[in-house]
Amino acid sequence: LSFYLSVPLFSLFTIAYLNHFVPASKSSELSETMEFDLENPLTSISSSKDSDSTTTPLLLFSSESDHMPSPDFLKTSVSYALFRREAIRIVSQADYSDPFLPYLAVNYMDRFASRLENMENKPWVVRLVVISCLSLASKMRNSDFSASDFQREGCFGFDEKTINRMEVMILHALQWRMRSITPFSFLEYFSLSFDTTASEQALKQRALKARAQDIIFKTQNEMKLLEFRPSAVAASALLAACQELFPLQFHSFERSISSCDCVNTDNLSRCLNHVQETIMCGCLTEDYTKSSIRRTPLSVLNWESTGGKSESESNSLSGTTIASDDVIGVARPIKRQKTDVNNMFL
Repeated sequence: LSFYLSVPLFSLFTIAYLNHFVPASKSSELSETMEFDLENPLTSISSSKDSDSTTTPLLLFSSESDHMPSPDFLKTSVSYALFRREAIRIVSQADYSDPFLPYLAVNYMDRFASRLENMENKPWVVRLVVISCLSLASKMRNSDFSASDFQREGCFGFDEKTINRMEVMILHALQWRMRSITPFSFLEYFSLSFDTTASEQALKQRALKARAQDIIFKTQNEMKLLEFRPSAVAASALLAACQELFPLQFHSFERSISSCDCVNTDNLSRCLNHVQETIMCGCLTEDYTKSSIRRTPLSVLNWESTGGKSESESNSLSGTTIASDDVIGVARPIKRQKTDVNNMFL
C-alpha cells in the first residue's frame, strides 16, 4: 500500500499498462506511448510483428466480458440507476474537446460500482466518483482535465489528495484493467462486413461508422444496454445506422454480421431493439461532443463527394470541501472479492 501511495500516479499507469498488455521485451519500446485509443484498445498487441490480421478481433471478443459490469449487479442493483442518472447529469454539465473522455469515465464508473456491495447514493459521493473517473480517463486519453475547474460551478469540492485516493481505489477495484474494451473497439471489424460497390465502399463505411459512433455516445445512459457485450452494442449501432442511411442494404448487412461466429444472434436482436427504441423515444444523453469538431454521417458523405441533483441538497452542501479522511466508508467491497478495497484508505 505504501508503495502505491508513494509512486506518482502516471508511473502507476505505466506499470499497469506494461504488466497487462506488453511483453517484457517490448516494454522499453512502448513506455513512452501511453495514449489510449478506444477504437484500438490492444494497439500494442496488434502492432506486434508476431501478430496477424485475426489476432486482434479474437482477443477483443475473448476479453470483452472482463470490461463489463457484473451481470448479477445489473439485475439486483436498483439504487444504482438513480446514482448513475445523477452521475451522467454531472458529467454532461461540462464541455469536452475529447468526447471519448466522458464516455470512458462512465465506463469506469459502471465497472467500479458493479464490484461493490453498496454505493452510497449521496450527492458528494456521486460527485467524487465522477471527478475521479474523469481524472483517470483523462490520464489514459492524455487529455486536458482540471478537477478544480470542473468543481468551480459545484456546491462543494474535493482536495487533490481525496481525488487521488479515490482514483487508487477505482484502479484497485478494476484490477488495473483501464484500457477498456468498448463498442468503439468493434466498429472497424463489423463495418468491413458492409458490402457495396468498390467505388462507394470506403465512403459508405465511413458514414456508417460516424453515425454508429454518435449512436453509441448518445445511448450510453440507457442502463438496459449494459447487459450486452460491447460487440453486440457496436453491431447494433452499425445496423441502426445502416437502417437510417442505407435501408436497402440493411438486411444483407444484418445477415453478414449475424454470420460471425462470435455473434449471438438472439442477443444481437434484443440489443438492436433496445438501441432502436432508445433512438425513437429520444432517451439520449447530453451530447458530449457539443464543443468538439466532428463530422456527421451526412457531412462525411458531402465532404467525400466533393473531394474534401435537488435544490435542497445543493443548498445544504454549498461551500463544503470534502477531505480525504471523509472518503472512508463511501462503498463496501463485495465480500467474495479477494481484494479489500477499503484497505486502500487505512
